[in-house]
Amino acid sequence: MGQSQSTPPTPTPPAPATKSDDCSQPKLGKSGKKICCCCPDTKQARDACVLMKGEDHSDCIKLIEAHKECLRAEGFTVK
Repeated sequence: MGQSQSTPPTPTPPAPATKSDDCSQPKLGKSGKKICCCCPDTKQARDACVLMKGEDHSDCIKLIEAHKECLRAEGFTVK
């Protein structure tokens, strides 16, 4: 019997993000970088310490706080 060909519906493109939509754009620090890319020196030292000694070690606590201070200086809100 005859097969009718139907074209699939074309998807509707998403609406452009507005400036009030804070979740659509990643927050950038003062250097223009995302939080994951800011403060690479303090991040590396913190990560190495936590892996070797654990996050409750006194050396690591200091490095964690130093990394948080660096992120705050970049304009990020960190607990």
